[in-house]
Amino acid sequence: MKKILLLFVFGLGFGAVVLAQDSTETDAKEAPKQKFARATFNSTKIINMQSTEIVSPGSLQFMISHHFSPLWTDGAATGDNFAQLLGLNSGLAYTYLSFDFSPTKWLNLGLAAAGRSRYEGWAKFKILRQQTGERNIPVSVGWYSMFNVNAAKDPAIQLSWNKFAFVHQLLIARKFSDKFSLQLMPTAIHFNLVPNGINNSNTVWSLGLGGKYKLSANKNITFEYARQFNMYKNLVDKNGNIVNYKPNLLSLGMEFNTGGHLFQFYIGNTSNSSNIDQLARNTSSIKLSNMALGFTINRSMSLKKD
Repeated sequence: MKKILLLFVFGLGFGAVVLAQDSTETDAKEAPKQKFARATFNSTKIINMQSTEIVSPGSLQFMISHHFSPLWTDGAATGDNFAQLLGLNSGLAYTYLSFDFSPTKWLNLGLAAAGRSRYEGWAKFKILRQQTGERNIPVSVGWYSMFNVNAAKDPAIQLSWNKFAFVHQLLIARKFSDKFSLQLMPTAIHFNLVPNGINNSNTVWSLGLGGKYKLSANKNITFEYARQFNMYKNLVDKNGNIVNYKPNLLSLGMEFNTGGHLFQFYIGNTSNSSNIDQLARNTSSIKLSNMALGFTINRSMSLKKD
């Protein structure tokens, strides 16, 4: 009888261990794996605006952008417009040269020569990353802060601090599928010195929307639209002239990834290369003759030792 009881107890114990083991293995199999969204955008910029992407940690990126003059100058002779070759041969090209580096996987730092004796520096932070699994986060979130300073001498500006302007931008992106991504960009542009005029303000508010559609493994269509909400009507400059800006900014682009370089070709209603002018001082309305061609070349290199 004792032997039977011992066998019964042993059998129960062994069965409990086997059941517990099976339960643990089942739980492990059923535990959702964390899956992160990758390549929401293929560049640190969609076209003119920053994306939530940064270069990989320990990598340095060099970027050169050219914005040419409008396709067609209203009022100019037809022959002159043809001679300017859709703005490519007009002698006007705003150039943007930048270097940026990511010391960590969540921080990017950069410096740029923004054209017309102006310089920019920025920091971009990754706050959240889109993912599914145990943690379900539907969007990627980043923050971008940039300063712009005019290094040229201006007798009308007595305080050097008045030469500074700033951009602060919240980046909210979602990769809806392998092909389609969207990003929302609430933006504040702050000027330390503003013109006179009844509609002036130190801070300009803007809201942008950008997107990417993947055509193939190395080709994408991109677009951006931004709307300025204030400080674009009846401003008065330092010479007493009334100035009006255009609040809408639209750009369409095509990306080509060659493996070593990323080429971006685009068209939009701005010839300016800096976000300060694009989002707060745009002088071109959205119409075909005001559209200007541009391109950007990106090259990244790792500074890590093998």
